[in-house]
Amino acid sequence: MNANNEILFMDPHFVPLIWGSESWGISAYKDASSTVKNGHFKGKNLRELWETNRELFGELDMAEFPHLVKFIEANKDLSVQVHPDDAYAQKIEGEPYGKKECWYVLDCEPGTTIIIGHKSKDRKSMKECIDENRWDDVLNEFEIHPGDFFQINPGTIHAIKGGTKILETQQTSDLTYRLYDYGRLENGKPRELHIDKALDVIDYEGGAPEYKNYFNTTDPKTQLYKCDKYSVYLLNISGSQSYNFDVPFLNCSVIEGSGKIDGIEIKLGDNFILPYKYNNFEINGNLKLICSHV
Repeated sequence: MNANNEILFMDPHFVPLIWGSESWGISAYKDASSTVKNGHFKGKNLRELWETNRELFGELDMAEFPHLVKFIEANKDLSVQVHPDDAYAQKIEGEPYGKKECWYVLDCEPGTTIIIGHKSKDRKSMKECIDENRWDDVLNEFEIHPGDFFQINPGTIHAIKGGTKILETQQTSDLTYRLYDYGRLENGKPRELHIDKALDVIDYEGGAPEYKNYFNTTDPKTQLYKCDKYSVYLLNISGSQSYNFDVPFLNCSVIEGSGKIDGIEIKLGDNFILPYKYNNFEINGNLKLICSHV
């Protein structure tokens, strides 16, 4: 097989955290890149591949590999946080991308909730709630279920809660501004908060979160979301299904079951990239995937 027409299976970059863990299945982020585990490019990390073999990605003229796909397992609550957009990231942090992201809930304990958005009308009232520690007055909290999909735009206050497993598709960025972290200690010290920057980037006019449940969806291909940074799909296979994606490259993560793609075995937790011009493929088995592209 031509080296430029091989499926790129990735070994994830594993990130242990104070509240649980993240498996960065498709990542070219700085020193946290996933690594190709098969074929002609075996042993190369994705960041290196993006820099030296741009033809695999349709010769895209972008500063960085655009996406980061991760499995998140939250044993405890994450901090209440917010992410900047591209303009703020470039001006203030010297980074090419802010962080737009979306979540597909893989599993959660009964009654688990999530924080998305706020009730504050402006920066002044938000600052007052922060100073007075009135989080219950200002945060929106929702009960979640497996199959829920949320789009999280820059400027949206959010927090994943303990007992949740999520597949996250996001821009390649790790810019996170913490507003509240429950007073937790890390290495004997409170974790850093970023109140001023958070107040700068919070969207004070945002409405209800974009949300829908896809747990019972049986369509072979469902578009979960499309925006200027990514298009995200749920593939649902029972038996055999052929697909065509005419895109520069396709990120894929198996979120349920097992089967084969073009005769190659795949299973829950596998992450791979279909390179440029690998448009047509067939999947057999009983499984679900989340796929994304620019």
